Amino acid sequence: MSIKHPRFAALMLAALAGALEVRAQQPQMAERRPLPASVTIEQAVGEAVANNLNVLAERMNISIAEARIITAGLRPNPVLSLELDLPDRKLYDPDSDVYQEAFRTDFPFERGGKRERRIEVAEGARDVARLNLLNTIRNLVLDVSSGAVDVLLAKENLALAQENLKLFDEIVRINSARVEAGDLAPVELLRTRLAELQFGNAVLQAESRLKVARNRLQALMGRKTLSDSFDLTGELRRDVPPALPEIRRQALAARPDLRALARDQARSLADIRLQLANRKVDYTVGAEYRREQAIAGNGNRMGVFFSVPIPLFNRNQGEIERARGEREQIAARIQALEAQIGNDVTNAWVQFQTASDLLHKIEGDMLKQAREVRGTTEYSYRRGEASLVEFLDAARAFNDTVQSYNEARAEYARGLYLIDSITGKEVNP
Repeated sequence: MSIKHPRFAALMLAALAGALEVRAQQPQMAERRPLPASVTIEQAVGEAVANNLNVLAERMNISIAEARIITAGLRPNPVLSLELDLPDRKLYDPDSDVYQEAFRTDFPFERGGKRERRIEVAEGARDVARLNLLNTIRNLVLDVSSGAVDVLLAKENLALAQENLKLFDEIVRINSARVEAGDLAPVELLRTRLAELQFGNAVLQAESRLKVARNRLQALMGRKTLSDSFDLTGELRRDVPPALPEIRRQALAARPDLRALARDQARSLADIRLQLANRKVDYTVGAEYRREQAIAGNGNRMGVFFSVPIPLFNRNQGEIERARGEREQIAARIQALEAQIGNDVTNAWVQFQTASDLLHKIEGDMLKQAREVRGTTEYSYRRGEASLVEFLDAARAFNDTVQSYNEARAEYARGLYLIDSITGKEVNP
């Protein structure tokens, strides 16, 4: 196997390795190891491919296609005929004692290379099944990768909410001491406690979103029992994709669904050749040995037979036209898919560029300033030089900025996985 595009190929290799590992462990299901509580994105993809029922169904299509290759290569069976004629003395001459026995064998001979054409069509169908399997894996990898991004984003937002809550817990503690010392009005303490409750609610919501994201990822991985201890490790992707023309070229060259249609078009051409071969009539050659016994004596005869159908009406016209129409249909589907891929590539590139521009803008202009403003306002508030409203505005502005930053990072990573999927970066069989 040749591997292209290292990052995505690593995911695909992990997927196929996971599937092979599960298949190897099937005879020892009773001794199956417990599922890991913490996985990487590559491990999540491998587990998903190993357990996904759609992938299993597509893999079975390959076995079915290989069985059809065996059927296509079989030759027609010869026919053996036995004949025994016994006399009936009640209806005919009661003195007659004539009976006959005959043994005959007929051998069909296919013309026009029908067997070779059948094998060619069946092998084409197997290749299409293999490419359809890769396309199913491609779509599943995108779903699992996107689910993994959701988990990592939820973890980042939870960490932000916990940071905000910790900050206001500290402010409440300080304000409580100031109220006891008479340096702060009690109403100010109530306001900070209210803000603390709001950030506490944000933590609960972030925990809920993280749990939902983890459960969804476990479901995508094919886990029947969801675990609260499940976790995903790793970082959001930040690599740089190729330029747009290169992405478009890769998509048209490597997408398994497009390659499957191209291979199916080649299969349809082989099908046309098969139907043209089926138009040619087949010969049947036979040999017979006949033995006859009578009162007058015995007689043995040998016979040779040759038969061929006369193609007056059925010359396989319908199947020939069906195969030609199917080829034209596949050609139209290829053109439609190529146009769709071009549109998908353009849209994915636009989405990625938007996420990239927003991410760099937040990193370059907003994130540092928001953190500095919050830090300065917090320091001023503790010294009594800023109001609680000013501090809350700075804290919420920082919170919104970091959340936007986390969303931009997640969109950037999703864009990379989407580009990988659209371009069909897979392990070539």
